[in-house]
Amino acid sequence: MSAVFSTPDLADGAPEARALLHSWQDFGAVRCFSGVALTVKCFEDNSLVKELVQQQGDGRILVVDGGCSLRRALLGDQLAAKAVENGWSGLVIAGAVRDVEILETLDLGVKALGACPQKTDKRGEGQRDIPVEIGGTTVRSGDYIYADRNGVLVSSEALQPL
Repeated sequence: MSAVFSTPDLADGAPEARALLHSWQDFGAVRCFSGVALTVKCFEDNSLVKELVQQQGDGRILVVDGGCSLRRALLGDQLAAKAVENGWSGLVIAGAVRDVEILETLDLGVKALGACPQKTDKRGEGQRDIPVEIGGTTVRSGDYIYADRNGVLVSSEALQPL
């Protein structure tokens, strides 16, 4: 869900909030977004990402542990457009995206580590709703995610209304 907040202010007010320590890049048109996490772990195979963005997002954020690989893009324009259509607030991807010129026009928050023009192989691999470790922090489905240009915070409790 698109929101207005500052992750530094949220972190100052909630010392229990944890930052996902990476050099995140913004790729979507929405730069400040929040929602409840749904976790995915996959490596260079976005089969599960594709499956999930085709389902109702209900303002959630798909948090993808892609093993920090920049060799294959886990999100492109078609899947991002499907995420918008189905009401996802955003995606936080510890991996790569592609079609960046189109992603920046979509009403979606997208944080990733970089871009790569190559698509993934579809092997039907991946796990969902498992704890994932990204940037030294464990994220679980059901955690609250807050992302802006300063970075990404995760909390087991809501830090403000979504």
